[in-house]
Amino acid sequence: QVQLVESGGGVVEAGGSLRLSCAASGRTFSRTGMGWCRQAPGKEREFVATIKWTGGVTTYADSVKGRFTISRDNAKNTVYLQMNSLKPEDTAVYYCATSGYSFSTIERDYDSWGQGTQVTVSS
Repeated sequence: QVQLVESGGGVVEAGGSLRLSCAASGRTFSRTGMGWCRQAPGKEREFVATIKWTGGVTTYADSVKGRFTISRDNAKNTVYLQMNSLKPEDTAVYYCATSGYSFSTIERDYDSWGQGTQVTVSS
């Protein structure tokens, strides 16, 4: 499978910002869709944002709408997640993943996953 490496996580105060990056490498694959999801202790995994590789159309979870922005750089095979106005409830491990579908929020539709990057928001 393709290798995905997330970076950019860290610790920030509430109201602050972080920009996550996910670089893909390892093999040729269909640029259909990519997504970001997060998992916090005791919480179900939640897809935060998705993006269609061709055209860049995006979708967002209600919990982050208006605060997070997903984007991609086709030439670099990299997807980004700009996170603004961060809240303590955004604290989680954030993962990026590739999919054969454009806007799926179903875990089984994603075939390659990164190792995740920790985001901690203090109050």
